[in-house]
Amino acid sequence: MFSRSSRLAVRHIRQHPLVARPSLRAFTATPTIRTGDSPTKFANILAGANTLAVQIKTVNSEGIQLEDGLIIPSACLFIEGKVFLWNAPPTPWDDWKPEHFEVFDAVIPKPELVLLGTGQRVVPPPPHIRQYLSQIGIQIEVMDTRNACSTYNLLAEEGRRVAAALLPPTPQAWK
Repeated sequence: MFSRSSRLAVRHIRQHPLVARPSLRAFTATPTIRTGDSPTKFANILAGANTLAVQIKTVNSEGIQLEDGLIIPSACLFIEGKVFLWNAPPTPWDDWKPEHFEVFDAVIPKPELVLLGTGQRVVPPPPHIRQYLSQIGIQIEVMDTRNACSTYNLLAEEGRRVAAALLPPTPQAWK
């Protein structure tokens, strides 16, 4: 099957002190650090020094509530882990133009995907908006705002280049 010289070479490599041997690997576990009886929040040690993206806690009639308690009552954008107020018309798709999405062309790096939350129900965007985002190399996924927020949290936590353009469940003008 294998020549004698091949078998000797493999044996020599396996016996070399710098070759890792699976059976000799040491596995360690880090205990949870506790203060009192409650565990602390876990930190992703593989993420490096990057801070976590802004997370959405809930969506209700008042607006979009962030994890830190801030409530955003009007349209907003989540880009690169930050949240911005978005001067978009309150109802989809009256008077909407590609200019409302130009921010995604200006951001570097561009998001791979834009989650478009259209309020309480899914309202597909007109073809000219889909075409504009496609031309600048961004995929768009349209869903109701509650599902868009949930999907954004998940993808942002995974470290994906995702953005969200969200309209509140109850249409409100930009403040």
